[in-house]
Amino acid sequence: MSERGRPRRAPDGRPPQRAQRNFTDPDSRILKTRDGFIQGYNGQLAVDHAHQIIVAQRLTTNGSDQAALVPLLDAARAALGRKLREVSADAGFCRESHLEALEDRRIRGYLAPGRAAHGTPSGRRRTRPGSGMAKMAARLKRAGRRSRDRLRKQTVEPVIGQIKQARGFRQFLLRGFAQVAAEWALVCTAHNLTKLLAARAV
Repeated sequence: MSERGRPRRAPDGRPPQRAQRNFTDPDSRILKTRDGFIQGYNGQLAVDHAHQIIVAQRLTTNGSDQAALVPLLDAARAALGRKLREVSADAGFCRESHLEALEDRRIRGYLAPGRAAHGTPSGRRRTRPGSGMAKMAARLKRAGRRSRDRLRKQTVEPVIGQIKQARGFRQFLLRGFAQVAAEWALVCTAHNLTKLLAARAV
C-alpha cells in the first residue's frame, strides 16, 4: 500500500525491500550515512587501544551498529584467546541488551548513551531510573573529561581515517556479500600488517 502515491517505508525508516532492486549487487542495501543514502555495506571494527590493531571485524547490510557489539566482543575474545576487560563505544552501540551482555561477560563498559533526536529538554536520550542506560550515563558523568569513553575517539576513529585517507580505501570493489566480506577482511589484515611492520621498524 502507499500513502499519497508514495510507497510505505519499512519499520526502520528505510525504503521497503520491494521499492527497488540493485541489479549490480543484489546483496547490498540502501544505507543512511552522514553524507546521505548509499547502496552498499557496513564494515565494523573492534580495535585495541594500545596499538591500534584491529582485533575483530564484521560486515553487515544494516546501516545501524546496534546489533554489532556482542558479535564483535565474541569475535575479539576468540581472536585474542582472552577475556576483554574494558570496552568503549559510541552511542550507536549503546542499548540496554548490550549493557546486560557486558555485565554477563564481566566487561566494564563505557558506551555513550547518546542524545535524543528531539524532545527532551536536555537533549539526552530518556533513560529509566535504575536501568543500565541510566547507570552508564552516571558512570560517564562521574568521570567527566577523564572518562575512558573518550578513548574511543583516539582508538577506532584514527584507524578508520588511516584506512580511508592514508590508504585510499573509499569503496568496495567487489560485488556480493561473501566477496565483499572477504575484501573487508583483507583491508583489515593489510592495516594490521602495516602497523606491525611500523612497530618493528621503531
